[in-house]
Amino acid sequence: MESKVIFEFHSAQTANRFLNTLKNWSVADVDARFFDGNCKVAVAYQYQTQGFDSTLAELDDLAANMGGWEVSS
Repeated sequence: MESKVIFEFHSAQTANRFLNTLKNWSVADVDARFFDGNCKVAVAYQYQTQGFDSTLAELDDLAANMGGWEVSS
């Protein structure tokens, strides 16, 4: 099952850093792209149905460490 989440950042520079970090991210295989301008990043990934999937928690932590937050689409 595919899950999608959007993160917003205070600046385009930080959003770009988040996007580039996800290109080589070791936690999960994600598809990340700018969304609705250059301060939001949309992330799609395959949700693991077996056991606990920590991908969203890891994404939230990474975004928070860069000053970002999850928003609804």
